[in-house]
Amino acid sequence: MAKGVDVKEKAKKLGIAVNAKMDKIALVKAIQQKEGFTACFATAAVKTCNQMSCCWRQDCLTFQKA
Repeated sequence: MAKGVDVKEKAKKLGIAVNAKMDKIALVKAIQQKEGFTACFATAAVKTCNQMSCCWRQDCLTFQKA
């Protein structure tokens, strides 16, 4: 996750309805869409990711290696 960023709090601040069933991946994808990025967190798109200003990029790269 982006340093110091609480996923649920960031989602709420962006006006995204957060519910208990949403996992981290779903929340990050919703945030990405709201911020104008492709909702690609934790997908195969990481292999060709060119969204350098996405705050989830580093976390996504790490997530894929796990």
